[in-house]
Amino acid sequence: MEIGIIVYSKTGNTYSVAEKLQKKLKADGHSVELGEVKPVGDVKPDIKNITFENKPDIDTYDAVIFGSPVHAFSLAPAMKEYLNQIQSLEGKKVACYVTKGLPFKSTGGKQAISQMTEIIQSKGGNILGTDILVWKGGKLENIIKLVDKLSALF
Repeated sequence: MEIGIIVYSKTGNTYSVAEKLQKKLKADGHSVELGEVKPVGDVKPDIKNITFENKPDIDTYDAVIFGSPVHAFSLAPAMKEYLNQIQSLEGKKVACYVTKGLPFKSTGGKQAISQMTEIIQSKGGNILGTDILVWKGGKLENIIKLVDKLSALF
């Protein structure tokens, strides 16, 4: 299966999870490309009209995994705008994950996943699964669980 992992990662942490996911999926026999969403300049939570230095094309993939950090208790604006600019996800299998620093339930993980899934479904994507990675406590164990959970979907 041709799988694209598309990530927005301001600090590199969310990207590091994508690299581990890519390695696992390749070991499972899939063809996997890792693409990074890169906005022009610093993107603040309330910014509008985001332009991109790099905006990965997903047309050639059978499946796509989107990854993003949580910003200000919500989906990172760069990923939100990138997803909104995608023309169609019709016929594509999709999974997504978010990463966050705070371990409390009300710190935006569920809201960010909800925002991602809403946009993905509005574009016709078939969501196979989602996950939230908390950086605090048991970080390596949490990454392994996420990688195992999402790779098993494909």
